[in-house]
Amino acid sequence: MSNPNTLLSSLNISHGSIIFLAYEGHRTIAGPAVHPAGSFGRKMTMDDLIAKQMRVGRQENPHCDSVSFDRDCANAFQHYVNETLAFAVKRGGFMYGTVSEEGKVEVNFIYELPQQGTEEILMLLRDSDEEKIVDAIAAGLGMRRVGFIFNQTIMHDKKDYTLSNREVLQAAELHAESELKEWVTAVVKLEVNEDGGADVHFEAFQMSDMCIRLFKEGWFETEIGEDVDPKLSIMKKDVVVGSKDVKEVDNDFFLVVIKILDHLGPLSTTFPIENRITQVTMRALRSHLDRAKNLPFVKRISDFHLLLFLAKFLDLNSDVPALADIHAYPKYPRLGWQRAGFEIHSYKCSV
Repeated sequence: MSNPNTLLSSLNISHGSIIFLAYEGHRTIAGPAVHPAGSFGRKMTMDDLIAKQMRVGRQENPHCDSVSFDRDCANAFQHYVNETLAFAVKRGGFMYGTVSEEGKVEVNFIYELPQQGTEEILMLLRDSDEEKIVDAIAAGLGMRRVGFIFNQTIMHDKKDYTLSNREVLQAAELHAESELKEWVTAVVKLEVNEDGGADVHFEAFQMSDMCIRLFKEGWFETEIGEDVDPKLSIMKKDVVVGSKDVKEVDNDFFLVVIKILDHLGPLSTTFPIENRITQVTMRALRSHLDRAKNLPFVKRISDFHLLLFLAKFLDLNSDVPALADIHAYPKYPRLGWQRAGFEIHSYKCSV
């Protein structure tokens, strides 16, 4: 082998052969030292080591087995988005319901918080006082906040993505805030059918565990430029996708699809819904009770949006839990109202 022109075949060396090289003396090798983790010829920094741990892939299974929507509350949301807003601007809400031990989520009402929407951006104007009332009513009904729902606008049809980078950021933020592993993100969209007409579709996802970790640890670039492809989420540092170090990640890597079902829940959705274009007034309360005068007392008030309207006149710590607790007294429905310290007389709320 001392002759550089010798053919390997003449030495009986072929692919897979193991060669041992022995030599005496010392030699100096130019260039940077070889570092661990396969970083040959390059110095490995602490950021590089951390990035190697951030391997983004598809999460196969959600923590949530399925999500079932109460038909009336789902229809009330999509009807407003379709008929009033014409899918021209975005709108959203918090979903409330229950989570079973098997991870099955049931959505029984949607709270539409104060907000402003455009074609691309949904700005949630969070009202902590109102949200405390909503959470108190939900707790009294044996429910909790289980997810976030929003609609995409008709401009989405021209884009090649499931969720935009802005939508991924918003969904990840609300999911991380909830600390609920079964948290659901639902999307309402308008799609063209085979006959050329338009159909409203619901889709449900969970944001992947890696997505939530990246968000909590501040890896997402939150300032999104106009020239950025909306189907890509921008990272502040490299992450590993496949075998590549990248700063741009396809949003679909962060989405885990959830099976959708429907059911008929315990609440009605006939009272005007909060924080919409038309304000809810006492006249709406009178009209609602007049329409439902032939129903049993509990049925007349079994509407979250009605309970929220009434709760704004009551004490959060004592009256609101008692108001919601009426559903625990099916044989004596007025007991819950008496505990709350008021009754309805001539369609007026007397505290």
